[in-house]
Amino acid sequence: MPGENLTVMSEFILLGFTDSPELQVPFFLVFLIIYLITIVGNLGMIVLVKVDPQLHTPMYFFLSNLSWIDFCYSSNITPKALGNFLSERKAISFAGCFVQMYFFIALASTEFIIFGLMAFDRYVAICNPLLYTTIMSQRLCLKMVAGAYVAGFLNSVIHTSFISSLSFCHSNVIDHFFCEVPPLLKLSCSDTHLSETFVFICAGVNMLGSLLVILSSYTYILSTILRTRSFDGRRKAFSTCASHLTAVTLFYGTGLFIYLPPSSNVSQEQNKIVSIFYTFFIPMLNPLIYSLRNKEVKGALKRALGQKKNVLT
Repeated sequence: MPGENLTVMSEFILLGFTDSPELQVPFFLVFLIIYLITIVGNLGMIVLVKVDPQLHTPMYFFLSNLSWIDFCYSSNITPKALGNFLSERKAISFAGCFVQMYFFIALASTEFIIFGLMAFDRYVAICNPLLYTTIMSQRLCLKMVAGAYVAGFLNSVIHTSFISSLSFCHSNVIDHFFCEVPPLLKLSCSDTHLSETFVFICAGVNMLGSLLVILSSYTYILSTILRTRSFDGRRKAFSTCASHLTAVTLFYGTGLFIYLPPSSNVSQEQNKIVSIFYTFFIPMLNPLIYSLRNKEVKGALKRALGQKKNVLT
């Protein structure tokens, strides 16, 4: 089958967001600005965590990895999408399409796991504060993050291999702005029932598995907070969890909408709208969420800007 794929179809055509020529340039400018904010925000967060000693904690180690994943995640899709806004022929090679899909699945899968690790970190910090530095050692954090990357990329290898083995011999027009799984399955002339079931199971295990860790962690966290008599203690605990819960809600909400319902229940237009949100907006919003709602990050940013000002003067 893979040989047949390459001879019958050598490329796909991405329809993108809209067919209206007058909207191509405005859309290009809007999403270019979003992408630039995403790059600055996520790389800025990584640098800030690296240079400020007060942010050398497990929480910010996980956050810097989240920022790196968001940067790569956005960069995997946005440049091609931006180029298609200004191109008459919005083509992507067969191999390029599956490479894009591979990194999309790998990075998204890793991000789900990282969110679970961040919830576990908050659980240990709030429920076992005296043992926090012992449990969340640097060695353990490195192992957990390495495991997240290995699991995410392994999941993508299985996923992509399974879908690329299908036969694509009908239309080569993808009604989307990147090579996502549901619209690709619709183009296959093979029986996709098994593939759709496989996608459903993989997405369910990955999303719901990490979501179970998050819900379990926050159940214990909430129980601990409610037993705390100090109002300041409660406020601080809620504050440290609010940013993470906001980011989790945005990312999981869109992911569950796309991959868990049966494909017949989600229209392609709905798929596109939700995909725009989690491929463009969420990678941009994550560093903003963690910086605007976090006093330690804002303090580190002020110190970094103050040092830069002193150097310039």
